[in-house]
Amino acid sequence: MYEEFFGLRENPFLLTPDPAYLYLSQQHQEAIDHITYGVTQRKGFVMITGDVGVGKTTLCRFILQRLEPTVETALIFDPVLTEEELLHMICQEFSIAIPSKTKTKREYLEILYGFLLEKYQAGKNTVLIIDEAQKLSHHLLEELRLLSNLETDKEKLLQIVLLGQEELNAMIRMYSLRQINQRITVRYHLKHLSRYEVPLYIQHRLTIAGLPPGEDFFTPAAYRLVYKYTGGNPRLINALCDRAFLIAYTFDRREISRRIVKEAAGDLGEAYLNPFIWGRHRKMRLLRRMMERV
Repeated sequence: MYEEFFGLRENPFLLTPDPAYLYLSQQHQEAIDHITYGVTQRKGFVMITGDVGVGKTTLCRFILQRLEPTVETALIFDPVLTEEELLHMICQEFSIAIPSKTKTKREYLEILYGFLLEKYQAGKNTVLIIDEAQKLSHHLLEELRLLSNLETDKEKLLQIVLLGQEELNAMIRMYSLRQINQRITVRYHLKHLSRYEVPLYIQHRLTIAGLPPGEDFFTPAAYRLVYKYTGGNPRLINALCDRAFLIAYTFDRREISRRIVKEAAGDLGEAYLNPFIWGRHRKMRLLRRMMERV
């Protein structure tokens, strides 16, 4: 809606995980390096965790586009499945022909093992990526551990990359899951962007959307307020900036000021943005009301 007004080809702040818009902060690059190392060195398990909205799914799609042709991948987005459904979906994602009579877990494992061994002998690496891995049941995590046992005398046949929210860390540390926890030797935790990275992140997305290098719509105070309201969470930054651009467009202004960011934050509301900031604002409002009554 506002793209043409600001001279952009497309909306730079959509919430969809478009890998073209991935901002490679130092920690995002480190996460990619961890995944690349775990896959190429056949470490069996890699685990990447982070808060909601830090860019795990976008990172996943970015990596899928850049893996070597010798890497076969299977991607599962929502692993709320039974054990048989998980194995069936893995086979489907690897484009493995499944006989119609296949029903038991043992039959699926035999088919999958034959496929993995065939790819290994052909000099290929196979990678299973599971997004939203915090939704995995304990039974499915144990099933994945058993899948990681498919190996030759020297190397793992299947590399498993788990992408999940912070709860995944707590799950993995449970005593009942200690066997899989001990096998995850490559792991990384994605944090929010720093106050210095937020302007770079916003400028990166605007540049990808068509903004000429060197141009900027935000005032320094506006950048600071974006960080204050979002805590550096990329998804929240996108939502807040999208609303700020819409407000600026409505008022025929090409500058995103502190006032516009504040109005955009008010539109989104305290339930959406940084709870800590809004919680502090709520306390201040209550304090003012109490003082007014005195």
